[in-house]
Amino acid sequence: MTRVLATAGRVLRQLGADPRSIALMLVAPSLLVGLFAWIFADRSEVFDQIGTSILVLFPFIVMFLITSITTLRERRSGTLERLMTTPVGKADIVSGYALAFGLAAIAQAVITVAFAVWVCGLDVDGSVWLLGLVAVVDALLGMALGLLASAFARTEFQAVQFMPLIVFPQVLLGGVILPRDDMPDVLRAISDWLPLSYAVDAGSAVATGSDDDILFPVLIVVACVLAAIALASLTLRRRTP
Repeated sequence: MTRVLATAGRVLRQLGADPRSIALMLVAPSLLVGLFAWIFADRSEVFDQIGTSILVLFPFIVMFLITSITTLRERRSGTLERLMTTPVGKADIVSGYALAFGLAAIAQAVITVAFAVWVCGLDVDGSVWLLGLVAVVDALLGMALGLLASAFARTEFQAVQFMPLIVFPQVLLGGVILPRDDMPDVLRAISDWLPLSYAVDAGSAVATGSDDDILFPVLIVVACVLAAIALASLTLRRRTP
């Protein structure tokens, strides 16, 4: 556990020394939510309808980018290779990264939800704290998939190239653009295998006041987060490409 905490502390210090990453992670999602609220300023009911989906979408994308690029940057600099010559194991490294980025994801989600509800005026029928929980779990999903993508990419640019493979299909089929019930049967079946679909379902349940319906989709997303972190640990290469 000491090795995990030491790794997490080093990653957090590195993030803290990069103002651009902090701004992208903590400020950008709120600004984007604010932009959507401004667009629908004269039609607040539209923003209330799509607001929870937006809160699911932006933290997911931003945490995927931050996690995958930062991890690749460390691999390219040789930091991970040096760490893996010490007694620190792959599981310790990935767990440390997951803990650090997970804390960042929690901070991002809390700030974004607070901004959406108390500044932009997002109105949900369910509990605000449950909306925050969904946003946190969704941001953790982006973090975990970013770690997994970084295990296969060789450069930061390749990490970004994973977005059309990992991120975009989930955005298109997850129910953000069109409700999944209105999709063709084949696409609906595919969406059932995409974790972002369940995050959107959980957000929609909070928006409509169906708080009891969020447990199953949240558990599915949490399971996908743990699975992605485990796969990232197993596929982490010893040598820096």
